[in-house]
Amino acid sequence: GQGPGDWFGSKEQDPCRGLSIPVGPGQTLDLRGIFPPLATPFSPTQEVDYAQLEGNLRRYANIPFRGLVVLGSNGEYPYLAPRERLEVVSCVHQALPRDRLLLAGSGCESTQATIELTVSMAEAGADVALVVTPCYYRGAMTNAALVQHYTEVADASPIPVVLYSVPANTGLDLPLEAVLTLAQHPNIVGIKDSGGDITRMGLMVHKTRQEDFQVLAGSAGFLMASYALGSNAWRCWLGASGGVCALANVLGAPLCQLDRLCREGNWQEARDLQHRLIEPNTAVTRRFGIPGLKKAMEWFGYYGGPCRAPLAPLSPPQVEELRGAFSANGWL
Repeated sequence: GQGPGDWFGSKEQDPCRGLSIPVGPGQTLDLRGIFPPLATPFSPTQEVDYAQLEGNLRRYANIPFRGLVVLGSNGEYPYLAPRERLEVVSCVHQALPRDRLLLAGSGCESTQATIELTVSMAEAGADVALVVTPCYYRGAMTNAALVQHYTEVADASPIPVVLYSVPANTGLDLPLEAVLTLAQHPNIVGIKDSGGDITRMGLMVHKTRQEDFQVLAGSAGFLMASYALGSNAWRCWLGASGGVCALANVLGAPLCQLDRLCREGNWQEARDLQHRLIEPNTAVTRRFGIPGLKKAMEWFGYYGGPCRAPLAPLSPPQVEELRGAFSANGWL
């Protein structure tokens, strides 16, 4: 596999290399780059298919990802039993090249359950815990309640924590005020923001520039925009640090190319590529969701397979519409 030095081209191409920025304790975790939030493969009888998971991982090993995310929204994590979640983390950990990070979704509704699962996932090989906002009692999830929840989780976690705000699924946007408070916690290293509010992300980058805090774009549709947001010193002139993008399960190499073009300041080429990614990205996220993502994976040589019920497969007209989103932009 490639070493981290190979991912963004040579030293001359990567403007971040060679900067003598002191790295203190807790400042060594570098989230720059692309992370696919892995789909969980199921067999026709809807059991987790570990052989197919390993097959997908072998193919992803050839793409210069910074790491992988397991048990995010695209991993159908609410449909997995706790035992299955840990088995998935363990399976991916064993297959992953050592120079790549493993982020694992460990967010539960209660603080206690989140802490227990986070500790277990660290033992199973996760490098970072991705903790989604608790949302069932969303009316009670005030700024103070969320700060308390994440502070307790981060205090107890043996691995760094990344906040995860995905309002499309939770109906809850992690308040900016809470993010800025939590960014000061030494064990909270970043946020995956899937809301797509570029103004909010720009403020996060700006307001946390004194912290060791990294903003990850939660979707490929606004990846370039999030990168263009500004400059946190040790991250050079880029705004967001990287992206956790569902589309990377399908078009991983083009997304890594977009990441590289932005880092090299090649904005015109980056913009052309970003434009071609918006439609397919919308199709596998907002439009058709995980059933669409899994169907598209099959066209590009990965195992998609069925979702767990009650997620239903696409209808034939939906499959054609999905195919059109890829073919119209030159991907199929």
